[in-house]
Amino acid sequence: MRGSMRRGVTRLIALAGATIAVTAGLSPLPTPPASAATTATTAATVSVDAGQTLATIPAAGVGMNVAVWDGRMNDPATSTLLKDAGVKAVRYPGGSYADGYHWQTHTVEGGGYVAPDTGFDAYVATSRAAGAQPIVTANYGSGTAQEAADWVRYANVTKGYGIKYWEIGNEVYGNGHYGAEWEMDKHASKSPTTYATNLLDYITAMKAVDPTIKIGAVLTTPGNWPDGIVGPGDTMDWNRTVMSIAGSRIDFVIVHHYPNSANEAELVTKPQAEVPAMTSALRALINQYAGGNAPNVGIAVTEDSSNYALNTSPSGLYAPDVYLTWMENGAFNIDWWNLRNGTDCSKVTTIQGATDYNDGGVVSSGASCEPPANTPFPPYYGIQMMTKLGAPGDALVRATSSTAMLSAHAVKRANGDVSVMLINKDPGNDTTVNLSYSGFTPSSATPTVYSYLKNASSIGSASTGSAATQTVPAYSIVVVQLRAGSGGGTGACRVDYTKNEWQGGLTASVTIRNTGASAVNGWRLTFTFPGDTKVTAAWNASVTQSGAAVTATNASYNGAIPAGGSQSFGFQGTWTSSDANPTGFALNGSACSAG
Repeated sequence: MRGSMRRGVTRLIALAGATIAVTAGLSPLPTPPASAATTATTAATVSVDAGQTLATIPAAGVGMNVAVWDGRMNDPATSTLLKDAGVKAVRYPGGSYADGYHWQTHTVEGGGYVAPDTGFDAYVATSRAAGAQPIVTANYGSGTAQEAADWVRYANVTKGYGIKYWEIGNEVYGNGHYGAEWEMDKHASKSPTTYATNLLDYITAMKAVDPTIKIGAVLTTPGNWPDGIVGPGDTMDWNRTVMSIAGSRIDFVIVHHYPNSANEAELVTKPQAEVPAMTSALRALINQYAGGNAPNVGIAVTEDSSNYALNTSPSGLYAPDVYLTWMENGAFNIDWWNLRNGTDCSKVTTIQGATDYNDGGVVSSGASCEPPANTPFPPYYGIQMMTKLGAPGDALVRATSSTAMLSAHAVKRANGDVSVMLINKDPGNDTTVNLSYSGFTPSSATPTVYSYLKNASSIGSASTGSAATQTVPAYSIVVVQLRAGSGGGTGACRVDYTKNEWQGGLTASVTIRNTGASAVNGWRLTFTFPGDTKVTAAWNASVTQSGAAVTATNASYNGAIPAGGSQSFGFQGTWTSSDANPTGFALNGSACSAG
């Protein structure tokens, strides 16, 4: 609620005027400013288990919010900024504005400011130019199911945009039902029962137009107000009420994450301190109330922000840490608030030796107290550093650190290479990190290392250190890119594929056989369909598909494949012209023979 109320104020600031394009390029490793000088070096150890897959980087994982009150929203600089940061999803029309926004007239009830040239078609064009997919929040507060269905028809039938993800409302629980009121809701009843019942109407109407879309339900964030509160006339809290009514028909649940932090030291602990417990609570709700639909229900975090030290180095460290921690715990989408936001110049302060403008955007809005418009702030560079770590479809593998002052995340790419992100949360000391690996043998060549240093204005790169030892400067983010050496990969493997096929459909069974001498702890099988087969459901594995490429990762109970052992999973699918057997099987990046 705190984050939402803050954003309710800043949204009144109109972002318009000329654009000064400033993009983030790469340079040799920059020298830390004098204010970032360190006095000591600490030590840490990091263990990377490349055979233990936690999740796959999702196609819509790295997201960003944009808003119709941003006069620069569809400038050419916007798509460049988004693309360079690796943003793959763009959410519209702008937080709480969504519950007053009417897409057909491009207006907001209650007199909300709408900037010129921020309409729906221009937004889609900007998203496409950035290589990102749109995520749309339909108007629940002052809209109707028919209005939302008409939007789907215009987007996906008339224009052929193929927009997949649709939210029903923003922070609907902020409608006054629990006392606090910042979200527009013109329904006579503000209860979770009313929301869930109307949500079913939205689902029916919207999917009658396009049954392939995915529709999300607004939940309260576990552990945050008003989670656990039973409102007047209710028998359960918001989440349990909504899920008990609509859980069997939704495609994903939606939460917003704005951690409350008293200082920067507390802020940088929040990803690990909060995210695993939140995702566990959400998954428990889904499993309890969604019935047979539970395996199909995803988790989206359509707003996240540091909510403290917004434009300085603590938020730069927080940003990639929280994105990756959400993904490792199963979220398929995380959208930062906001690309541009605006600020109150009376609240400018200094944090960790740099000016913090209290601007919720990742780039400057160009306010009188700020740098030129579109100047990136540290969270922008933090997000961009994830492009050095991995890409959608790569496997997020387990990485553990010996100290809470150093976060570690690791990715195994399809070709078997591994990259490791190291985040030093100590503002005054460099950290020497000793790295070890299982399920992966790094090349002896000097790795390529990308670094974003404290208070820097660019990302640097160099060949430095080794696969075994890296020095991470104080309050910095380092990504170490490692090539697989001899002995890398998973060892020998064979895949047996059988199917039961009929016209237009099939079920298939896939058995992975470990024919090597070492056990596999955590598996990720990739393969390609030569035809037009599409996976629609799976069991004993998490299966995702992008075009013809398919990735299957182990469930929590079948990740181990002993030497000489096997694990199996299955899926159901559809096809139109060809259901040819898949090719190019690879286990954790190493090619397998086909049985």
